[in-house]
Amino acid sequence: MIETIQHKGVRWLDITNPTEDDYRLLLDDYHFHPLDIEDCRGTTQRPKIDEYDDYYFLILHFPYFDRDNKTIRIREVKLFWGRDYIITVGKAHWVVKKFFDDIQEDLAEGDEETQAMLATSDQLLYHILNRLMLETNTLVQRVGAEVDLINYDIFNKKARSIIEQISITRRNIILLNTTFRPQLRVLHMFESGGIKGFVDPEVVDMEDYWGNILDQYQKMFDSIEDFGELIEGLSQTFDSLLTNRTNDIMRVLTYFSTIMLPLTVVASLFGMNVDFPFITSTVAFWVIVGVMALMTVGLVFFFRRMTGR
Repeated sequence: MIETIQHKGVRWLDITNPTEDDYRLLLDDYHFHPLDIEDCRGTTQRPKIDEYDDYYFLILHFPYFDRDNKTIRIREVKLFWGRDYIITVGKAHWVVKKFFDDIQEDLAEGDEETQAMLATSDQLLYHILNRLMLETNTLVQRVGAEVDLINYDIFNKKARSIIEQISITRRNIILLNTTFRPQLRVLHMFESGGIKGFVDPEVVDMEDYWGNILDQYQKMFDSIEDFGELIEGLSQTFDSLLTNRTNDIMRVLTYFSTIMLPLTVVASLFGMNVDFPFITSTVAFWVIVGVMALMTVGLVFFFRRMTGR
């Protein structure tokens, strides 16, 4: 299905579920390279920008939370960028579709700010990327909040819950890191002048706009690296806490076993079917019980003194 937005000389075509007829249209009417069309058919492409004489082909990756709202997934944004058009192909990030619908609605109402976004294809591309950056920044900040929550809960919640939180957050951070790192090099091409665009610099100087995109992305990448170091530190701290708790449990069990051992020996001796002195005396029973109680108290004080508790 192809939806179109057109304002003055700029068009935005959004092809959400491309068919073979749609791909043929891109080949015949726009003369895109067949390899780019093959990339549009695929679903596991790396971030890149291919430059041609009259257009650019971009594949960028942006994160989103899945339906469970816990695990991060990655969605490819594939678009063709020409002098007077932007074409988005395939099931892109939901922000792209939302932005497309918002522009349609705003143009119908005659919104001047929206009309300015469609002044050139370069400006339209900037606003698409900026929307994606804002949504990604919100997601990154949420991951940071989850790291802070783990830092708070690590001493308060049960081990199973903390292990699950650490595992999910660590996975999300690793996925973000592996997504941002290669794409950062791609976005550097805009600011460095490797991607010149189509608008005349005397009309609109896009250098500052591309710099803003790169600056947002770099800040998010730096935050992700910080979150990665924090989650590793929290994971090690949690492992130490579990080790200490295990040691405390083993210490208590050792104390209990050590205290019960001599009592068990005494009880076993007097439980033998042989004659002992005073075996029929009631006083002897209480003497034995008293000795066992003294042994217990003595061992408890001994262990408390040894451990300093």
